[in-house]
Amino acid sequence: MTTLVFAEPHGDTVADATLATVTAANAVGGPVHVLVAGSSAAGDAHAAIAGVEKVLVADDAAYANGLAENLAPLIAGLMDSYDAVLAPATTTGKNVLPRVAALLDVMQVSDIISVEGPKSFTRPIYAGNAIATVESGDPKLVITVRTTAFDKAEASGGSASTEAASGPGDAGTSEFVKLDAVKSDRPELTSAGIVVSGGRALKDGETFEQVITPLADKLGAAIGASRAAVDAGYVPNDYQVGQTGKIVAPEVYIAIGISGAIQHLAGMKDSKTIVAINKDPDAPIFQVADIGLVADLFTAVPELTEKL
Repeated sequence: MTTLVFAEPHGDTVADATLATVTAANAVGGPVHVLVAGSSAAGDAHAAIAGVEKVLVADDAAYANGLAENLAPLIAGLMDSYDAVLAPATTTGKNVLPRVAALLDVMQVSDIISVEGPKSFTRPIYAGNAIATVESGDPKLVITVRTTAFDKAEASGGSASTEAASGPGDAGTSEFVKLDAVKSDRPELTSAGIVVSGGRALKDGETFEQVITPLADKLGAAIGASRAAVDAGYVPNDYQVGQTGKIVAPEVYIAIGISGAIQHLAGMKDSKTIVAINKDPDAPIFQVADIGLVADLFTAVPELTEKL
């Protein structure tokens, strides 16, 4: 079995999500090749990943901005040489790979958390309350990977060869206009070692900033939020942790003023240590918390921040 990994776009560097997907790909079966679309410089960085035999570089402006309408035909066209293609279960991966599966006329295996056999995998269902074992009978495998479930491959030490790849180019069905990205000096939410999240109990965006940000600054943490806080406009969508947001599994997850709805728990319950601060002793968040503090967050959090 030869496996292709679609690299998460990340400028000229390697995304943590790609490193975890390489680990999953090696579990599915090697040799493992990585497809880098849009930048030859990024191809050089991916060639250093341990466990990768070859890097395919599709250096074409049509692929530079991650348009799924252009990328899917590129990947589908390469699949004659591969038994499986894997991508991180990120916004980009979830956008591109279903189109690849449709072009190949196979089912997609989504959000896998382990590899049980050559074509057998486990994945969470019912917001993570049950784990399903699924097996594909298709000749080609199209798989998205929950990257928090796999260790990251080493980003250096590899010596993969680099080869040019080409595809049909611009499909002409979509156009890249601009990218509005939130720039921050904080760690990326999905790869941070510590995450501090706030919920609707923080009342408004200004209060969220006053309470959560100083604590996150002291800890060098990423900032997250519940869906309720995002829907209320406290913070941007990029901050949302949960089933319909980002899946995180940091070393420490601090949930402040978050009740613990199933949707939110699905996105963070694999964290190594969960700390919850909530004034409601019956809040569901305490059922998964390793450390729980029943207190008024407006008193407890500033006091905690001051003591750090």
